[in-house]
Amino acid sequence: MTNTVRFPLASTTWGPEEYAAIQGVINSGQFSMAQKVAQFESEFAAYSGTKHAVMVNSGSSANLLMTAALCFTKNKSLQLFRGDEVIVPAVSWSTTFYPLAQYGLKLRFVDIDLHTLNYDLDALEAAITPSTRAIMVVNLLGNPNDFDRLKQIADKHNLYLIEDNCESLGASYKGRLAGTFGVMGTYSFFFSHHISTMEGGMVTTDDEELYHVMLCLRAHGWTRNLPKINHVTGVKSDDPFEESFKFVLPGYNLRPLEMEAALGTEQLKKLPFFVEQRRSNAKLFVEAMSEHPDLLIQREIGESSWFGFSLTPRPNSSLDRRTLVQKLNTLGFECRPIVTGNFAKNPVLQHFDHSIPFPLSNADHIDQSGLFIGNHHFPMNEAIDALKQI
Repeated sequence: MTNTVRFPLASTTWGPEEYAAIQGVINSGQFSMAQKVAQFESEFAAYSGTKHAVMVNSGSSANLLMTAALCFTKNKSLQLFRGDEVIVPAVSWSTTFYPLAQYGLKLRFVDIDLHTLNYDLDALEAAITPSTRAIMVVNLLGNPNDFDRLKQIADKHNLYLIEDNCESLGASYKGRLAGTFGVMGTYSFFFSHHISTMEGGMVTTDDEELYHVMLCLRAHGWTRNLPKINHVTGVKSDDPFEESFKFVLPGYNLRPLEMEAALGTEQLKKLPFFVEQRRSNAKLFVEAMSEHPDLLIQREIGESSWFGFSLTPRPNSSLDRRTLVQKLNTLGFECRPIVTGNFAKNPVLQHFDHSIPFPLSNADHIDQSGLFIGNHHFPMNEAIDALKQI
């Protein structure tokens, strides 16, 4: 039987302004990274309340750049070396983990809370060892973490936080935007996320040295994009020819396009409305589903930006995911697993230096039973009414 998708996972957020922005770049003839990228970076830093923002070609690249910067920083309190441990949650997207593994860091997988889908904070603290240097904080499906408790844990054990906020643009905790609690935070602007620039991502930080390291690593590891006085080389030559192809760090080409940045500028103007509408939809969703006898929904920490709506059969329920998917498909819902489920089950871990100190019971339950449906920037009354039939 073919099911009709009435309620898709994602939908376009573009209007005439975005298409005009694309055409403006086409008319200019400047397609590679230039002034539009610089403009969007400045506007995004202002939006997030951070000093610096570095745009890249994807959220995955943002995580790569963030990890690389920590390995090449000269700041001994932040610098990571092969074999250093980083705490990671068992549920997240693959490219949360890959850059850490690729730089030889040891990933220490910790279970998630079955209700919030973020860290089980007691398990996190218990997993810390003398080799632990940092905590990778993932704000899942729009939900910020309990940053008061995380900061308390980090300070107690002399650790620092880095944030993968790719699914949670616009989320906040006690008035402060998620993505700004760590020494760096990353964001994704893929089609299904809160704003879309086709592909695209961003790293924010208040640390000027990390900012300069990222500017260098983003574009080949050369000095060309660094300011004259910088934390990577000290003072650059005034001769642009001399600085054209001077390589000082083993970098990448993670540069975004001018089109993507032009789109970002237009999308950022609309972001407050997008988040407000997602929260309005979430209010209806919570009212409809919070007391469901067979299903758990995500419990909000702070103010979520509600990337999507999770539905997980309760551990003691007779409802299984296959039946739930069939019910949702019949009602017209497109649905997916909750991110990757328990990522630690994947064969790719044979290539990781990693440890799993305690059972990942909640991640396993999410992996075997959980799913999510889409949230959008427009009213979803009809979809929420349909959900009530489950």
